[in-house]
Amino acid sequence: MLEFFKKYRLFFGVLIVFSTIIISLFYSALKPKKTLPIFNPADVNPELVDSTVQYKSKYHTIADFSFINQNGKTITQKDYEGKIYVADFFFTTCGTICPKMTINLSEIQKAFANNPKVKLLSHTVFPETDSVPVLKAYAKKHHVDDTKWNLVTGDKKEIYTMARKSYLAVKLGKPSELYDMVHTENFVLVDTKKRVRGFYDGTNKEDIKRLIEDITFLSNQ
Repeated sequence: MLEFFKKYRLFFGVLIVFSTIIISLFYSALKPKKTLPIFNPADVNPELVDSTVQYKSKYHTIADFSFINQNGKTITQKDYEGKIYVADFFFTTCGTICPKMTINLSEIQKAFANNPKVKLLSHTVFPETDSVPVLKAYAKKHHVDDTKWNLVTGDKKEIYTMARKSYLAVKLGKPSELYDMVHTENFVLVDTKKRVRGFYDGTNKEDIKRLIEDITFLSNQ
C-alpha cells in the first residue's frame, strides 16, 4: 500500500490541490454577497416619520438643505454631493445620550480620516441655543475635523422637516410646541445617491462597528 501511494503521490497531490480549489469556488459562489437595504418612509417606525410621507415606499432621497455650520459657513447638499455620510441629531447641552454619540462619531471620523468619500453631518435640535459660537466651542472640545464633519444650526422648522421627512430619525416632541423634537440615538447612513441605507444606535459599540463596516462596503462599490 505504501508503495502504491509513493508511486502515485504526484497524482494525489494534484487531486488534493484541485479539490481544494473547486471547494473554494463553490463556497464563494454559494456564499451570499453583502448587500445593504434602501430605506423608504414606509419601511421605518411611523413614530420617526412625518405623516405626510409615511406612505412612500420607493424612490426616497434626502431633500436639499441649507444650514450654517460651526464656522459660520452655509452648508448645502452640494457639500455632500457624491459623498457617503452619517447624519444625526443632537444638542450641545445634552447630558444623556449625546456625549456617547459624539464620542462614537469621533471614532467614525478617525476610521475614515483619509477617505475623502466619507463625511459626517450633525444637526442641533435646539437651534435657539446652539448658535455658531456654541457649536464652534463644542467642535473644538471634541476635536471635530472641519473638512469632514459639520455641526449645523438653522431654522427649527427646516431642521424638523429634514429630521422627519428626509432622515426619518426623530420623534415628535410636545404637541403644545410647534416643531418640537425629541432627538434619538439614531445615526443615519446616506449613500452617494442621497438614499438612506441604514440606521444605527449611536450609543452602541456593536452598532458603530457595523456602521463602519457598512460605510466601507459602500465606499468600495
